[in-house]
Amino acid sequence: MTEWKTGEQPGLRDLTQQGFLASYLESAPAPERRRLRTEAYDLLYRLVFTRLTRPIEARRGHTDCMVSVMNLRPDCLDRFHNDMDAVLDDLFRHARKPIHNLEGWVSRRLTAVTIDAHRRRRGERGALQRPRIPMWLAQELRNSKRLMELAVKMLEWVGVETTAGKHDWPVEVWSAQRTEAGADYEDAERAVTRDIALVIAAMRKRPRWYVNRIERPMGHKRAPLAGPRWDSVEPAPDSGQAVLDAHVLDDARRGELAALAVELIAARVAGGEEARSVVVDVLSTVFSGGTGSDNLDRLPGQENDDDERVKTRLADPKTVDDIVAVVLDLLSP
Repeated sequence: MTEWKTGEQPGLRDLTQQGFLASYLESAPAPERRRLRTEAYDLLYRLVFTRLTRPIEARRGHTDCMVSVMNLRPDCLDRFHNDMDAVLDDLFRHARKPIHNLEGWVSRRLTAVTIDAHRRRRGERGALQRPRIPMWLAQELRNSKRLMELAVKMLEWVGVETTAGKHDWPVEVWSAQRTEAGADYEDAERAVTRDIALVIAAMRKRPRWYVNRIERPMGHKRAPLAGPRWDSVEPAPDSGQAVLDAHVLDDARRGELAALAVELIAARVAGGEEARSVVVDVLSTVFSGGTGSDNLDRLPGQENDDDERVKTRLADPKTVDDIVAVVLDLLSP
């Protein structure tokens, strides 16, 4: 191995061309490793953006993100940084032989390295690394191509950091995709909402699978952040505000679940099932299927006890009669 003089800092290209980068980093102090990582980033970020990020953003229809790294939207920028980390980690781990064309070496490994890192991150969140429909779920969905395609999208969605704001699922995006096939947006939105309810109901037939593959990965998503306010500085939230925020999120989630429940009940009643049994089954599945994961990141006093309250109310026949009457009234023309 080439010896460098005391105080001399070898450049990244010198180290890669001589095949010494990985071995040099094994004994290099932290500041030196940071210096070389910064140098590698400066050398390679344009290549990663041009060869990988820009084509991906083009497929997503993000024409603004295709311009430059500086134009990337927050979520797209996060994905870019994840890809850069994967590329740099791979370079620093495997550059043990002379690399005379660094950009060419990285280009050849770019797709495989970033896909592998993406799958690894999904696995760390508990999501399927390669989303596929298990045979039992396909049977529950009656092998409907439309519902199975949606189920794959849902399995893909739970494994990414992106959120849909206050909603669990990106209904607006999926509805817009259906309008591309000529459907009216409002009709598409109702259809997507109904189909999500159908898929969730099918998935919940295997509670442990649903917890592991849907609830747990969803719990790792970052909470949506409000846009910045440049004209003022917001005080740090106190516990009272945190409790209020939790209640607001709970109300939003209840509204979304209620809409899903009504759509699912309507579909099953239209299929000839008895209304009362359908209402009890759907409400038990949608509202009482929680595992407590919604409360993991909450302070005392913020816990959500909807599942227990729903179970209690559905155990009272008179309450069930009232609920059935309200639902049938909602479904009437």
